[in-house]
Amino acid sequence: MNPPNRLSAAAAPASGPLSPPGQGTTAAGTAGTRTPQRGTGRGIGIRTAAGSEERERGQLHLYDGDGKGKSQAALGVVLRTIGLGICEHKRTRVQLLRFFKGPGRSYDEDSAIEALQQGFPHLIDQVRTGRGDFFTAEEATRFDRQEAQRGWDIAKGAIASALYSVVVLDELSPVLDLGLLDIAEVVQTLAAKPAGMEVIVTGRGAPRQLVQIADLHSEMRAHRRKDLWLDEEGYPDGAANPGLDGIEIYTGEGKGKSTSALGKALQAIGRGISQDKSHRVLILQWLKGGSGYTEDAAIAALRESYPHLVDHLRSGRDAIVWRGQQQPIDYVEAERAWEIARAAIASGLYKTVILDELNPTVDLELLPVEPIVQTLLRKPSETEVIITGRCKNPPAYFDLASVHSEMVCHKHYAERGVDLKRGVDY
Repeated sequence: MNPPNRLSAAAAPASGPLSPPGQGTTAAGTAGTRTPQRGTGRGIGIRTAAGSEERERGQLHLYDGDGKGKSQAALGVVLRTIGLGICEHKRTRVQLLRFFKGPGRSYDEDSAIEALQQGFPHLIDQVRTGRGDFFTAEEATRFDRQEAQRGWDIAKGAIASALYSVVVLDELSPVLDLGLLDIAEVVQTLAAKPAGMEVIVTGRGAPRQLVQIADLHSEMRAHRRKDLWLDEEGYPDGAANPGLDGIEIYTGEGKGKSTSALGKALQAIGRGISQDKSHRVLILQWLKGGSGYTEDAAIAALRESYPHLVDHLRSGRDAIVWRGQQQPIDYVEAERAWEIARAAIASGLYKTVILDELNPTVDLELLPVEPIVQTLLRKPSETEVIITGRCKNPPAYFDLASVHSEMVCHKHYAERGVDLKRGVDY
């Protein structure tokens, strides 16, 4: 069988061997009083949300685009919601409804969902519908329409019940794009959802009507290497690319970068569970020396359920670092975390190493690029490295990535003055 055509040009404490970072110098205005904002043009800065007013009304989140990270981002939000519920002893239940993902085929997020269900039993309900084959609108069958309707009937019941904190409608957008469901009915149901419920819709080809009612719209835009074989859906084909690096980069202004990385952490843990192996994960964070970051509850939940599989380390000051205003401690903290990252990658001890906010750290020139390139070139073949963060000037290691998704923000409720919500936004 010939491969597909080539693509033309186009805060939990540390555990295990790690020790907690120092807090560094705190700038005027602590992390607990800042809220996430779009870029101001002054440079790269990481903001937290610990002191923001929490919103009560749920929002409709839409992740689309041809890049990877959509379902991963949804699972990251699920993990964050469950984590907050565990930390605060609240009932936070999740409905995960997966269209186009019936039996007969495995998907990237299968292992992540297994990790969620084993780590947090009785908190997640999952339903899969459809067949495992890829098909076009012309190839859709009566069975496909029945399966889409079955999934949507379950979704309507979940939404109307108000039993769930979060309802994920994975791959609903392509179901609508293929005409398997009535768009007007779907939009009307989503617009009338219970006030406190978060609904997350993923998949390519989101119809205009759905985009219009979405409160958050983040597009995952793919940047693909020219030397990769692609599968029928346009993603890198692992079987046809035996030399795939296992390096994934999530960047851009939109929401979903660190959240997608958390989805990858879940995948690694889930793969270990299914293979009866220890798939250890290291999460290293730069520019995040304070508290109140979006990943805190999610990482805490991971480490509570899988204490021997997840190590976590922060670095940096409890302050925004602007270009031209770097302090000596910023360089020291960045280098300290990198030395740990370099050793961890080379050791082969971890199956997944997440380098959260490494991109803005390099963009701020707190770390040189060449040692990172050399470390990635020499990493063990079984070690996955996930790199996140926005940056204005893509560094050389971007060329090594087998997956590079740019999160493009088209719409965000924070821009309309809507408050953030714990367990969803932070």
